[in-house]
Amino acid sequence: MMQMVHSRFNALLSACVLSLIATAGWSQPLTWLGTLPGYDTSYASGVSADGRVVVGRAANAAGQTRAFRWENGVMLGLGTLGGSESWAYGVSADGRVVVGWARNAAGHRRAFRWENGVMQDLGTLGGTESVALGVSADGSVVVGWAYNAAGQWRAFRWENGVMQDLGTLGGGYSEAYGVSADGRVVVGRAYNAAGQWRAFRWENGVMRDLLGPLGGNTSLAYGVSADRRVVVVWARNAAGQWRAFRWQNSVIQDLGALGGGESEAYGVSADGSVVVGMAKNAARYRRAVRWTASGIEDLNRTYASLLTDGSMLFDACAISPNGRYIVGWGYNDATGLEAFLLDTQGTPPCTLNGDVNGDGIVDDADLLTVLFNFGNRCGQ
Repeated sequence: MMQMVHSRFNALLSACVLSLIATAGWSQPLTWLGTLPGYDTSYASGVSADGRVVVGRAANAAGQTRAFRWENGVMLGLGTLGGSESWAYGVSADGRVVVGWARNAAGHRRAFRWENGVMQDLGTLGGTESVALGVSADGSVVVGWAYNAAGQWRAFRWENGVMQDLGTLGGGYSEAYGVSADGRVVVGRAYNAAGQWRAFRWENGVMRDLLGPLGGNTSLAYGVSADRRVVVVWARNAAGQWRAFRWQNSVIQDLGALGGGESEAYGVSADGSVVVGMAKNAARYRRAVRWTASGIEDLNRTYASLLTDGSMLFDACAISPNGRYIVGWGYNDATGLEAFLLDTQGTPPCTLNGDVNGDGIVDDADLLTVLFNFGNRCGQ
């Protein structure tokens, strides 16, 4: 009898120890990322596939910005190209490559590709300035816009040191905002012959107008899924309001809003099933949102338990390929405007220590659950 009790005690003790180990592996569900020394606000715009690396910008009261790369609680300033400012927009899937813009010694913005502490100037299309806004999963393809010799800014695709002008839809200007994981498809906006901005999808040298007019005359494509099939778009309606749309195989879906009439889509998961962005509520305040097949949801409501009184998530700017990690910016009641990382699967299943299966009691079943799942990681 005593041996049975002793064995049961050892089993429960093991369950508690292993549960603590598993709990230690969980990431904090909502992380406010802080800011760089000498700066008082921060904004996140990209996240790696595993959620460990976040990129964006920090800003000070004078309006100066500095690109940052955050990893495991440490925020690193990426420097400049000899000027005073920089801004990071995108990051490769493994978190090693960061793209954005930085001012050079002449004060001009130049597209950069940062890797292993080295910031590379990607050049221009013959003009003085360029901005990088997106990067492929492996970091080899960069997209954005650059001035040409005629003073027009044009969408570009950069690969292996060569910057390619992607053209327009009949007008003089274009901008690229996003690129597929394999670097083959580029999306953005371009002037048509009538001088109107239209969302485009570029592939194999061909630029296509995605939407045409949707009540208004302006649209732009901001992101594309890894499989190249889904594009997220904003377009102005007849009332002049921005609305978020999801494009797939020429089918256009209005993603809706929160009562304020306006919404904007910024990021999309690898399979195109999850979209993140911003929508205004009935009081016309910005709220970070997520769209799925179930519709639109205010992340402030879904994850209200993670927010302290007075804190708010304003924009969801990017999402990891598997849809688990969302980054953006909001208001941290303790510090002010700040970048955030939201792990949508990071909330432990039960507040009772050791209750792994969530049945309200710590017993042998919890030990078996931990043993059968030992070594596994969420999202894999």
